[in-house]
Parts: sequence; structure tokens; C-alpha cells
Amino acid sequence: MSDTQYLAASTIEEAVNAHSKANGSARFLAGGTDLLVQIKSGIRKPNLVIDVKKIVELNSIEEISENEFVVGASVSGVNLNRNKKFSKLWPGVLEAFRLIGSEQIQGRASLGGNICNGSPAGDSVPALIAAGCIALIAGPNGKREIPIEEFHIGPGKTVLDNGEMLVSLKFPKREINSSDAYLRMTPRTEMDIAVVGCGVNITFENNVCTAARVSLGAVAPTPLLIREASKIMVGSDLNSEILDKVSNICMDLCDPIDDKRGTIDYRTKVAGVLFKRATLTTIDRIKGN
Repeated sequence: MSDTQYLAASTIEEAVNAHSKANGSARFLAGGTDLLVQIKSGIRKPNLVIDVKKIVELNSIEEISENEFVVGASVSGVNLNRNKKFSKLWPGVLEAFRLIGSEQIQGRASLGGNICNGSPAGDSVPALIAAGCIALIAGPNGKREIPIEEFHIGPGKTVLDNGEMLVSLKFPKREINSSDAYLRMTPRTEMDIAVVGCGVNITFENNVCTAARVSLGAVAPTPLLIREASKIMVGSDLNSEILDKVSNICMDLCDPIDDKRGTIDYRTKVAGVLFKRATLTTIDRIKGN
């Protein structure tokens, strides 16, 4: 760490230019709850650390229109949780974010950092995919937007090129009769990473599902958007037969690892169970139960 240079960037342009000139040897610092541990353990050895906490766009929570939010990539879990309207509209996203570390970690950890870490088991990612979030990325060639489900390309790998940084996350307008939920399975109840995680986002009106997104984490090299789920769920009353059908699809699409924290069979079966539970929780929220 003694040979690592430090830069506190004040603008997106400054941060992007510095990262681009470092040609792969720089890392962005937001909360630092992953990066600083990686540097200390020797996993990461950057020549330059670019602190982005002073950049306004990365630290703001903005309602750009009624029930439509843009959240900066460096916004901490604590600050996002304090936004009462966002918390009401996106309880599943907050459920996932609250699972990242301890209360102390929550004061520093950011959605952007959790996403950019690239872990297939990152808790926030399935919830954000289910929410239909769009990632705003800035780089030497300007800005671009991509759906969160396209952000990860492998364990620890993202679509970010040299010089690019995640600026913010755009949440779609929250329609009435809609809600979401996130559930995970871990060996311990606290301070653990997901063995399986599931995010569900549903619009359910007059006992009919009119929109649905389902995502799974920790069951494949990258978090999954279960595209077939929405085709089956939309237009139905989400009865037990429909939920069983989608649960089986979730299990069929799993491609997990087999380790001491969970076997392939166990992770696969749990994925189907969590989908059902998260869906029922979401329906209860829409109905105000």
C-alpha cells in the first residue's frame, strides 16, 4: 500500500481521466469496504486509488419524476435507507442492501461498490436486476447505459473498460399495485454471503399479474434474470401451479458451484423455494398485508 498513490477526484471527468491514464493499474474507491480489504490482503495491488466520494453525482439520491429515482453509485446503505419514499417504493432493494455487512459497514458500503465487486453472490444485484435498474456508466468516450443484468460477465468481472466508472443507477417509475422482495439463504443469519439469493418484482392488479421480473444470485457465474418467468407469470393469478412451474424453471437454469457452503443440489432446490417465498411476500406487500 505504501507505493500506491491516492487521488480525491472532484468531478467525473477527473476520475475517468486519471483511471484511463493509469491503464488498468487504478481502482475507484467509494465506501472501500471491499477494496481496502483486498489491498491489505494483497489481492489487489493498484498503483493509484481514486476516491470518488466527493463527486456530487455519485453521492446523490434524486427523484427525477414522480416515483422514478436515480441513485448515485457511492450512496451508502444508511443514506439510502433514510430516504423514506425510496424505502417505501423499493422494500426488496433495501432488504438486499441491508444484508451487506454489519451496521457499521452499512455506513460506508455502497450499491455501486457491491455491483462493481463482481461477486456472483452480491446481495444487491438480484434485487436490482428484478427492479429493472439501468446502470449509467461514464468513460473516456462519454456516457452509456446498460441494464444491470448485462453488467457482469463472469466472477469478479464486469463490462467496465479501462477508464470507465459506474456513476449511478436509474430505477424505473414505480407503478401502483407493484412491489418487490429479496430473500437469501446463508449458513449463518448475519454477516455472511448468499448461498442463494432471489429478487422478485411484481405488478399485481385485480388478482392478475401484469408485470414480473425474477432474478437469482449465487447459483451461476453471474447473477441471472429468469426471462421465462415473466412470460409465465404475466396474465396469471399466480396460483400454486404457476409458482411451481416457474420454480422448476428457476432450478433448471441454475449452474452453481459445489463447495463447503452448499452443494449443487442444495443450491438448486433452495433457488426454487426462495422464488416462491419471495413472490408470496411481494403479493402480500401489494395487498397491504
